[in-house]
Amino acid sequence: MKKFASRLFTGSGKLLILSLFLFGCNQDPILWKVTSDQQVISDYVASNDEYSEFSKLIEVANLNGLLSVRGPFTLLLPTNDVMEEYYKSKGVSSYEQLDAKTIKDLVYNHLIISEVHTSDIGLGAIRDTNALGDYLSSEFEGSDIIINKSSKITKRDIQAANGVIHLIDKVIEPVTKSVYELLAGNPSYSLFTKGLDRTGLKDTLNTISFPYGKKIARNRFTVLAVPDTIYNRYGITNIDELVAYFTSAPDSVTFLNNGFYRYMEYHCLGGAFYLDNLETKNYPTLSNDNNVSFKIDDAYRINNDASTGVYTSFIIDASNNPCKNGTYHTINDLLPVILPSPAVIVFETTDYFDLKQGDYFGKFYMRWFDGQNTFAKIKWEGDYLLYYFKDHDTGKLLNDDCLSMSGWWWCQVTTPKIMKGKYKVTSNLWGGQTTYAVYIDGVKTAIVNKSDPAESTSWGEFVWNNTEEHTIKVVTLESGLLFWDTIIFTPIN
Repeated sequence: MKKFASRLFTGSGKLLILSLFLFGCNQDPILWKVTSDQQVISDYVASNDEYSEFSKLIEVANLNGLLSVRGPFTLLLPTNDVMEEYYKSKGVSSYEQLDAKTIKDLVYNHLIISEVHTSDIGLGAIRDTNALGDYLSSEFEGSDIIINKSSKITKRDIQAANGVIHLIDKVIEPVTKSVYELLAGNPSYSLFTKGLDRTGLKDTLNTISFPYGKKIARNRFTVLAVPDTIYNRYGITNIDELVAYFTSAPDSVTFLNNGFYRYMEYHCLGGAFYLDNLETKNYPTLSNDNNVSFKIDDAYRINNDASTGVYTSFIIDASNNPCKNGTYHTINDLLPVILPSPAVIVFETTDYFDLKQGDYFGKFYMRWFDGQNTFAKIKWEGDYLLYYFKDHDTGKLLNDDCLSMSGWWWCQVTTPKIMKGKYKVTSNLWGGQTTYAVYIDGVKTAIVNKSDPAESTSWGEFVWNNTEEHTIKVVTLESGLLFWDTIIFTPIN
């Protein structure tokens, strides 16, 4: 037994001598240092002393657990010096003097539940909302990126194991005011704001959210605001002169067909459209009775007149203003009401307010079985309707989703108001080798065979003399599948 032990020790001694020979007896131990891309966001913030103040806020907001999971997340991170400046601006010396809701909202305002690199940021807004459900506006001063008009990104794209971090030089305070409130609080828009008051549009634009079922739904608006300096250029110096410029019936300015109401409403769009969201197409006004035309190329052109080259544009520095229920932009002319030429409309069959309120939207499949009462403007008969979502390998599915059914079925949607004109109607609908019939406004207009291409097969040509909604119904003629993505309205000159 002693012999065996002696041999074992001798062998170990040789290993020890070899180690001393290779590394030297005074070699300091090599410690493994965790790099940022090996740490989750919560650990990265907590392990760096220069972020200790914000780390405390994360802890108070109970977000350490969330920021330790897979993500991905984006964190706009203020240093301790930046937090100290914020405390001074609030008249406090520590986060402990802030209430719990303020701390939670502050942290949520700096957190985006997706991974956004600075190369993804353009002139407009960060593509995804933050954890408060708000869009953060983005613009440039030279090569610097400015968030929400005030906070500069000072260090970009620090990669963590579950997302990305950007350092900022100023705390981003949560936006709390509506589109109307922000405009009303700015004396540069006094006439425009009074116009919103007179017409009653103030009430709509002042509504941030409202109860919807068991949830609270958020309103989103875009306002094309005219500053007083533009009105003054036309000799308009008070609200009565502004009203008289557009109507001879000042006592009925709250009615849709009044010229002044039409003018003010023409500057209000449903949905939050920052500059980088805008596309070359027509956007409906709040009433959906008219459209504003945008052409985006080397400039942002509103209601571009192709024959004269005249258009209204944005005052860029005074645009992309973040509001709790949308945004407002400043434009450089009156933008009078016109009826723009019809343009191609690509309508998604999933683009309905009530359908989009579900937690499933843009995330996973969802089934419904009541084809008459589930949605206001989607009706069906069949085993069930499926919200189909797949964020990879979806081919031409717009935004990776569509309506889907199987077996024997019919499905009908009611479109938003389509601008009057002559159109060819097509659709991106894959029938899974199924023949189906098409009914538009109750009239059979086409039978689409298994071999017909999806997007180019005509569903009919129509002359519509009014701007109005239309019902479009597809009915399978044999058992099969339905994947219905879009309906395409192409103007015919």
